[in-house]
Amino acid sequence: MELFWGVVSFVLGAVIGSFLNVCIWRIPEGKSIVTPASHCPKCGNPVRFHDNIPLVSWLVLRGRCRDCGEAISPRYPLVELLTALLSLALGWLYGPSPQYLAAFLFASALVVVTFIDLDHQIIPDVISLPGIPVCFLLAWLVMGVPFWDSLLGILAGGGFLYLVAVGYELLTKREGMGGGDIKLLAMIGAFLGWKSLLFVVFMSSILGALVGVVLIAAQGRDMKYAVPFGPFLSMAAVMYPFFGWPLTHLVLFRSLP
Repeated sequence: MELFWGVVSFVLGAVIGSFLNVCIWRIPEGKSIVTPASHCPKCGNPVRFHDNIPLVSWLVLRGRCRDCGEAISPRYPLVELLTALLSLALGWLYGPSPQYLAAFLFASALVVVTFIDLDHQIIPDVISLPGIPVCFLLAWLVMGVPFWDSLLGILAGGGFLYLVAVGYELLTKREGMGGGDIKLLAMIGAFLGWKSLLFVVFMSSILGALVGVVLIAAQGRDMKYAVPFGPFLSMAAVMYPFFGWPLTHLVLFRSLP
């Protein structure tokens, strides 16, 4: 049964990952994610059903369009594999349950946010703004997060990054954090609750600093080089249910002797 559920959650994740690729490509362009059907951006021919099998078709086609031979970015199978592995991990953590579906929906939104922010340095409001009330309801009604914990997560998440952004701009006279990051952390706080925010902010800052230093050194840029922060907030939020909560509880909320 565990093996069957593992296969189901992995395959489901790969299928959803294929749809997330559509969202990543079309949302920044303001296009519908429903129509038209998937097609080659060069020749315009629709992708055949058997050429749209997650992970498999890209390998069979050797990363090229069947009709015109245009190269298909390896980003597509990467997103499918990442989403499949996230689904598998969440399936292992929650089992076949409503909690798995809610957590996977949350993680899928973060995957879309991550790649759009990497490509365009934006976090679309169409994801974060509806995501705040949706995550609030899922946290309260499905995940068992107390009502006030989730509500405080929204206020503290958005408010904390807003204060950081204002303070940074006052000190440096330049913008260091966009409004998209603020809304994203409010969405994360809504789903995970306010207790998650210390871990999410700390871990995302560490990851962002490490990656930023590596990129600056590798590309010879100065310290003003902007690194999108949304992907690191997303990574930390996905990590939290696996070991962030026990760590936070151990450090801040353990009972005093």
